[in-house]
Amino acid sequence: MQMKLKRLTTIAALVLISVTVNFQYASAEEKRDMHGWEIDSPYNKLYDVREFEKIRAYVIRVKEVIPMPGMSPATALDVREGAYVYEVHLCPTWYRKPSEIRLKKNERIKIKGAWAEINDKDIFMASKIKKDPNTEIIKVRLTKDGTPFWTMTPEQLAMELKQDPSEAP
Repeated sequence: MQMKLKRLTTIAALVLISVTVNFQYASAEEKRDMHGWEIDSPYNKLYDVREFEKIRAYVIRVKEVIPMPGMSPATALDVREGAYVYEVHLCPTWYRKPSEIRLKKNERIKIKGAWAEINDKDIFMASKIKKDPNTEIIKVRLTKDGTPFWTMTPEQLAMELKQDPSEAP
């Protein structure tokens, strides 16, 4: 009986290891195939800390967009600030899918980021989003210089997320 239990435990452990390795391999494959999201890409060069701003807005919807031709999809928001509607880019969908963004229609949020012109359209490139009152929802870039979290080494990312575990992708 104990021999069967040991054998079953060993098999279960091997299956768990196999699934974990395959999941990590798939994640690594996605990250290698960044299609325009690299640190020095034309898109990421548009994030200019001199254009840094904070806005308060109401969520219209969370969606998926193609930021620039040839890029892989992005998770984005449409938000309303007064009479104006803006598109806010967050990150590649493989880093955070639209379904993982815990925001609802008409929720009031604070967004930190930088303005950029993409395809003749003003876009807000977010670094951080908070829900009123001050509940952090997502942080995707360093506020000080705009470094995207998805371009960081695992060690750098762990250090940034260590400050607030609720921000983990």
